[in-house]
Amino acid sequence: MRLRIASLAAMLLAGLQLSGCDRLATAQAAARPVPAALGSEALCAAGTGLPASWGRQKQAGMAWIPSGDFTLGSQQGYADERPATASQAVAGFWMDQTEVSNAQFAAFVQATGYVTQAEQEGGAVVFQQPTQEELARRPYAWWSYVKGADWRHPTGPASGAPAGNTPVTMVTQADALAYARWLGRDLPTEAEWEYAAKAGRSDAELDKAPVDSQRQPTANYWQGAFPLLNTQQDHHAGLAPVGCYQANAFALYDMIGNAWEWTRDAYSGAHQAHANGDTAAVAAVSRRALPLQPNQPMVIKGGSFLCSPDFCVRYRASAREAQEADLGAAHIGFRTVLRDS
Repeated sequence: MRLRIASLAAMLLAGLQLSGCDRLATAQAAARPVPAALGSEALCAAGTGLPASWGRQKQAGMAWIPSGDFTLGSQQGYADERPATASQAVAGFWMDQTEVSNAQFAAFVQATGYVTQAEQEGGAVVFQQPTQEELARRPYAWWSYVKGADWRHPTGPASGAPAGNTPVTMVTQADALAYARWLGRDLPTEAEWEYAAKAGRSDAELDKAPVDSQRQPTANYWQGAFPLLNTQQDHHAGLAPVGCYQANAFALYDMIGNAWEWTRDAYSGAHQAHANGDTAAVAAVSRRALPLQPNQPMVIKGGSFLCSPDFCVRYRASAREAQEADLGAAHIGFRTVLRDS
């Protein structure tokens, strides 16, 4: 049953903890939240978008990601993914099991009165499947800046409220950070995000389209000739409810596909420096503490329902993209993390 966000927000406000991030003792990792009852089309369709114990437990809807070492990037993907170092260590942290849902974001807005950047600006970027004629007239004809599009109206002012159990989109990085801080959390770094998505794996299958042994999609991405034909072999033409596919080894859903996800990191070029020296890589280290500039490109991860084998090919844990920090779009959402502090 598709529940609308207006009916869900009232369920969340009573008892919600708004305090800052207290020190998370290592022993708390053993007292894990109730895992999400997701992982199939039937279960995700029946979900409300609200984790068990939401509003009563600090780590509700989160999974503990154990510390470990991994290699950031891939030798098999795009040039900017090539790893700069053999391995790096990641400290343990909590991470949302799913992308933040419209139901969760609605609770935040109702509690705080927050107004997103798209609402302030009066529009956002919407995906519309083009015709062959439209493709011939202009590049990237599948994207349109639509006045009145925002998280409540994902295709424009005439659109109805999105289902509460789908990922919230049309949010900027600042919007995502505001939500995270409301819960005493943060956005993941690129390294944290990718480490969690790989979940201990380093095999070659990570760089291939995610399918099962019967060659059926195990994530929500585009099948067919993008952008004209979507065969919907994954059962979804657009955004899917959170958690329709099996979780990875760290109990995280939809790390690949469905919606791109914001990270905390500015995009400063490739992991691996160019042969003649990458000045952006040097500058990024000293500029991390500086305020972000308007339209600062940030790293987004995971790909979306629009990534296809014949065009995007970013339905992979190592994949990354640069996105303007202050631009809301139909295919970008987020999830939060909670670190030891």
